[in-house]
Order: sequence, then structure tokens, then C-alpha cells
Amino acid sequence: MALRGLQLFKGLSRCASRSPAILQQYVNLPVSSRLYCSGTDLQYIKIEKAGAANNVGVITLNRPKALNALCDGLMKELKKAVDDFDADSEVGCIILTGKGKAFAAGADIKEMKDQQFSQVFSDNFLHHWDGITETKKPIIAAVNGYALGGGCELAMMCDIIYASDKAQFGQPEILLGTIPGAGGTQRLTRAVGKSKAMEIILTGNRITADEAEKAGLVSKVIPNEELMNATIKTAEKIASQSKLTTAICKEAVNAAFEMTLAQGCHFEKRLFHSTFGTNDRKEGMTAFVEKRPAKFTDS
Repeated sequence: MALRGLQLFKGLSRCASRSPAILQQYVNLPVSSRLYCSGTDLQYIKIEKAGAANNVGVITLNRPKALNALCDGLMKELKKAVDDFDADSEVGCIILTGKGKAFAAGADIKEMKDQQFSQVFSDNFLHHWDGITETKKPIIAAVNGYALGGGCELAMMCDIIYASDKAQFGQPEILLGTIPGAGGTQRLTRAVGKSKAMEIILTGNRITADEAEKAGLVSKVIPNEELMNATIKTAEKIASQSKLTTAICKEAVNAAFEMTLAQGCHFEKRLFHSTFGTNDRKEGMTAFVEKRPAKFTDS
């Protein structure tokens, strides 16, 4: 912790040397927000907290000139940001969005074009992307524009997808002589069914936000200028619940893709039983009977 504090102090000193106002802004922030003032250390993303209770973590992909192409450096920063918010006791929900006209227009092709089979196979290329799905806290993708290739796959790694009315989705890897490599063939098929997934993947065609909603890929289409406010509102509602129970809910729903119906129902029942060992289950039911808001302690 001392090392982290020293690194933070050095970062602030660099900021203050350029603009004393930056240091003053930092001093005026709530203590819980200060650890996220690392903009000078982040090259590819921006992180902040949102919501009236400061309980929503927001990660913005920040390579607008490259349409937020998902280079290795960006994915490493993203994974760390997700892990940090997952470990933050104040944050109950995470939002992932993009800056500019793209959510993410795919993996960085310039970074991949000269790689050979032996290299990508031995390195298990893209394996660290899977870490995004390991967070216990819900992640909402606020898809503000293009979500193509790896960008579409990244959105599908999230738990809820909200789309701007300007958003477009697609898996155009076939146009590059390859296939999706970060879950596109698997998650898209589960979301929209085999026929629609085959059409999207085999043609490389894009679909609009409205088409994505109709197919079941996204939960809601929202006017572009209202996207973040609407997403934050949902995230705040999720974050106000018991974080422990929210994590259990997420585990149960995700298990539906891995189990038979009978296995899934059995697993759900055992998780339901486990909530009776928590203080939040007792508080929630007691508050309901007493007709008052519950005060969850995440225990």
C-alpha cells in the first residue's frame, strides 16, 4: 500500500507541475475516488466513478482515432481496471463504454497481421481477454457506436448490453480470412440462435442496434445522447442491492450456459439455500415484512 501511495504521489506531482489546479481538484475529491485518479498512467482507457452514491465504476475505451481498436496494451489496462473495481467495496456495478463513434471496432489488426501460428498458439493469444468474464460484479456494456469483431465479443462478455441507436454490431473476421477468436462463435450463437449467428459470421455483415435488440443480442436501444444516463441509472439500481447476492445471481445465470436444465435448477437451488447463511437475506426479508427499505451490509 505504501508503494502504491508513493506511485500515486509521484503521479500527482507530475500533474501539479503542469497545473496546480489538478492537485487542488484531487484534494477536493472523496477519499474513495482518489485511487482512480490515474489518468496520467493510463494510455488507452479512462476510469471514473459515477452515481449519486459514487457506487458505479465507469471504464471508457479511449483510442478514438483508432476506433478503440483493442490492442494488447488496452486489454491489459482494461483487465486491471475491471479487477480494481471488482475489489472496490464501494462499487456495485461496472459500465464499459467507448469514446468517439466506436465502442470498439475490433482487435488491432496492425498488431496481429505479421504473427505466425507457432507464436499465437504457444502464447495462447487472446487468452487474457477471458479475464473480463471472471469479475463477480455485473458489467453493463454501453455500446455507443461500432461494436465489430473483438468489440462485439467484448460487449458479449458483459452481463447486460445497452445500445445507442447509432450502434452497429458484427463479426467481420471472415472478410480478413480468419474467424472470431474471443468467443464470437459461441456467445453470439447462444444469444441469437444458430441461423442468425451463422448469417452474421459467414457474411461479415453488420446489424443495427434495432436488429440486435430484435435478435436478443441487446437488452435495450437508447437514443445516443441518453445512453450513459440511462445506463448509469440501471447500474445504480444494481449497485444498491446486496453485492453478495448480486454475485450469486450472476453465477447462477451464467451457469445456465454450462449445464443441463436439471443440473442448472439443482445448482440454483443450492445457491438459493446458501443465501440463508447471509445477513443480507435476513435483512432483506425482515425489511420486507416491516415495510421499510433494506439496509444491506454485503455480508
